[in-house]
Amino acid sequence: MTHARLDRSLSILARSPASFHEEVLKLCVRFDARDIDLEITDPECWREPAPAARVNVEGQLTCDIERARRMDREEELRLALRIEFARTRLARTLELRGADASRSVNEAGASDRVRRRQLEWHALRLEMVERNLYLVLISVERYRHTRAERSDLIQAGAAGMFRAVDGYDWRRGLLFRTYAAHWLNHGFREHLYNFGNTIRVPVYLQKSVKHLDAAQQRLGNPHASVDELARESGLRKGIVESVRRVGRRMRSLDAPLGGFDSTRTLASELALQDDEGPYSPELEDITIQSGIEAALAGLNPRERRVVEMRFGIGTVRAHVYSEIAAEFGVSLERVRQIQLGALAKMRSPGLLKRLEALIA
Repeated sequence: MTHARLDRSLSILARSPASFHEEVLKLCVRFDARDIDLEITDPECWREPAPAARVNVEGQLTCDIERARRMDREEELRLALRIEFARTRLARTLELRGADASRSVNEAGASDRVRRRQLEWHALRLEMVERNLYLVLISVERYRHTRAERSDLIQAGAAGMFRAVDGYDWRRGLLFRTYAAHWLNHGFREHLYNFGNTIRVPVYLQKSVKHLDAAQQRLGNPHASVDELARESGLRKGIVESVRRVGRRMRSLDAPLGGFDSTRTLASELALQDDEGPYSPELEDITIQSGIEAALAGLNPRERRVVEMRFGIGTVRAHVYSEIAAEFGVSLERVRQIQLGALAKMRSPGLLKRLEALIA
């Protein structure tokens, strides 16, 4: 079905925003009964022709973004209605298959019909994002003074645009660009907060750290209690406790660990003992076959059989979930749960240490 025909039906349903979702579900049922696929638009139809002049590498991304034609309010509303329709239809298809819509389609063991619904939904999301990427170019200029690369910031902003598309609600009467501004800035700040950090902390906690540090300075007491910090900073006690837990402090490797034994240092505790070197002659006796057997030995018969069939261990080939489910007489989801539980058992520290030499 073409988008033009779909738009006529959706525009009528959108006159009653409160019942729009229920009516869309009924429309999905009719479409599925007749096995009607939705049109997938060629992206070139909303792009201007590429310039004849040669563009350097740094300007290529900007040039591609500026080629996308911008939408007026009516076009934006029509596209938002299509996206909600496609998302609802995909969720219904997954629900009928007994899969969780929050999982990826690949994890759900997608059929051709599910992949088609996924493709229809993503194509519409891509159009909304691409035709609004000019907002990223406008907003990224606010962060020119930072050390982060401009291309990295644009990429972070583009990722935020997809989150904006998924959360946008046309019923509120806001333009998409108004709603997207929040997610754009969130994407930029998230990149800047984590820029150069090996250990990543959620952005909301990093903001709370700044508020907590300022409150501690105003109190003039580095050992202030949680209650005092919560009152001074205006943060909840739970947030203050979380911030204190994620606080990262530097400690010298040669600093004593305290107590009466001042000879114990962090370096001496972390150092390997003479008999704990990274190499051991026992490693030469471990083969892939013996390692796999050792990993499977800790499983019960059912878990072992599921793992062997799933990964083709001792069988002619690897089996899919449906084949394993048929043998055991259980659902696909139960097979997946058994497999996850078995793999968790096999990740024991002792076993990982024995097989470390075989892991590339």
